[in-house]
Amino acid sequence: MSTAVKLTGAEFDAMVERGAFQVVGSKKIELIRGELRFMNPAGPIHDDYIEFLTRWSTQNADPSIANIRVQSGFICDDDRPEPDVLWLKPRRYGRVKPSASDILLLMEVSDSSLTNDLREKADIYARAGVAEYWVIDIPNSRLHRMTDSNGSTYRQIEIATPPSRPAPLCHPPAELDLEKLFEVR
Repeated sequence: MSTAVKLTGAEFDAMVERGAFQVVGSKKIELIRGELRFMNPAGPIHDDYIEFLTRWSTQNADPSIANIRVQSGFICDDDRPEPDVLWLKPRRYGRVKPSASDILLLMEVSDSSLTNDLREKADIYARAGVAEYWVIDIPNSRLHRMTDSNGSTYRQIEIATPPSRPAPLCHPPAELDLEKLFEVR
């Protein structure tokens, strides 16, 4: 018989600090619901979308509006996800990881992870109080926008398709041109 061991966020952080995951090499790991989960390696399409969103983010959010981080973790209760793109409150974080309350916009690029991003990750982010969560749905050329967390779920869910130009709540002038985003498939 085997027994699964659940980790807390603090235990995971301590393991990271001590280099416990160096043995897995370049594989990326997230702590989700107390479980260590290997992340699926990104393919070229996934990488292309992240590059597009990173470029759009840095062009539209100067440092007085947001810090942009790419594939970087944050403290989310006892979870340690590593979303694709984060817009953070503008400050230096130094030795402290950002928390959910520091996040202005969180984006996940979804091709093979769509169901997980729309369900489990949305639940985790809503519970933590992430203000705005976008899922870039590559297979269906849609952007799922979730806002207005009540501490357990997002009360506002919108689906945008080209030629829509959604913009983050934290910076409405930063419209994302979905026709340009989804032109490479």
